[in-house]
Amino acid sequence: MKVPGTAAAALLLSATAIATNNLLTADKLEVDIKTEELQNVLWNLNKIATDNGGNRAFGEPGYKASLDFILERAQTRFHREMDTFVQPFNHTYDKTLEIKVTGPEGEDVFVVSPMYNPATPLPGGITARLADTPVDDQRGSGCFPDQWQGVDVTGKLALVKRGACAVAIKLTLAKEHGALGVILYNEEPGTAIAVPTLGAENIGLLVPAAIIPLEVGEGWKTRLAAGEDLTATLLVDAVSETRETWNIISETKQGDPNKVIMLGAHLDSVQQGPGINDDGSGTAALLEIMGSVKQYDGFSHKIRFAWWGAEESGLVGSLYYTSQLSENEADKIKYYFNYDMIGSPEPDGIGPQLLEEYLVSKGKPVTHGGFGTGSDFVGFVELGIPTAALHTGAGAPFDACYHQACDDLDNIHWEALTVNARAAARALANLANSLEGVPARQKTSLNRRTRRGVIQSFQKWAAVAEEASHGHTCSHKGKKQRV
Repeated sequence: MKVPGTAAAALLLSATAIATNNLLTADKLEVDIKTEELQNVLWNLNKIATDNGGNRAFGEPGYKASLDFILERAQTRFHREMDTFVQPFNHTYDKTLEIKVTGPEGEDVFVVSPMYNPATPLPGGITARLADTPVDDQRGSGCFPDQWQGVDVTGKLALVKRGACAVAIKLTLAKEHGALGVILYNEEPGTAIAVPTLGAENIGLLVPAAIIPLEVGEGWKTRLAAGEDLTATLLVDAVSETRETWNIISETKQGDPNKVIMLGAHLDSVQQGPGINDDGSGTAALLEIMGSVKQYDGFSHKIRFAWWGAEESGLVGSLYYTSQLSENEADKIKYYFNYDMIGSPEPDGIGPQLLEEYLVSKGKPVTHGGFGTGSDFVGFVELGIPTAALHTGAGAPFDACYHQACDDLDNIHWEALTVNARAAARALANLANSLEGVPARQKTSLNRRTRRGVIQSFQKWAAVAEEASHGHTCSHKGKKQRV
């Protein structure tokens, strides 16, 4: 049918008005983020954990169920607006099936096992005399070779205070000096003990270990100093094997594929709890932002969302993703935002200008911190991609349930989560429409196609992965890192 010119003009104006009304803006995304919707996502993640042994950890059924939950939204509900794929990778799964410390009087002691803890002989474990080691709260106890000089731990269980350096370093030095195992006593009182990782790369290289409360360790230390001869038993039954896990990458069909704004959060929890703040909070924020973005048109740059696997095992999923990017693919990512623990009960935060301006406008305190090796931003920083991270703190006083079974729905500061999710939405909207002020990627001239380039690239990512693993307890240096 032929449409008269005036009618055609009217139709064109109408279509233009509709398109204009449907443009993505920071104000629209902010309004779309609602506390009740974030609560709904976290309720589902908490139920997944409850239905699957209390966690959503790498290698466990709860992680696969969490993956399916995100995919139901991304691939089913949002498939018209989003292209989504699952990126598989393998990593060493570890689980302590049983850990037990029996004290000098035959008493059972509260104990926590680090990830990738070596097994003791079974079924009896290791029974041996306790050997005290010096405390150095400045440099860290048992962190340097000179601290072991003149200390006889051969054939004994070394009693070592936790803190300052990675647990794996303490265990390495203990083994070098002949210890059969290590009993670490926590550096803070109580039984809210964050779980460290020894790193998959250390399998077979360390002695077994256990972490006990500060009060118990100091009591034993006092008795040893008084000349008592104390014997304890350490039993660790553990399994390690290679398992497949997955990242989820979902991006808008709209936008320039050569100019990508990327947001990421890790999907896994630790084995000890449901991980609702760490990092269900970031997961929920990304999912709600994606649900808002899909409604709008007209943004210039492609928006990419990522949910990382095996973060709690040493940033494994995000490092795998970034290590696999070609130079051309890395160049296309113009900015990366990382959201990890954005709903802590006693919130604090870090972030650059786009995030800071919004948070300050809402009367929230903002502090700045360095990146370190703390979370999934590491791989992007290594590639020189402009990067920002937002979190609200881990460990006392920010989150007493950090890496604990109590990291559930009662462990969320709903106002902090909502405000931070809205800050993330506004920052995304600004960069999705304009890259003004965004610095260029800082990159090297290394040619990864040459043999030398390939070798150096492999060595670089292996070193990054090892550092991330050692520094990881979510591994956040900015999240009050626990080592």
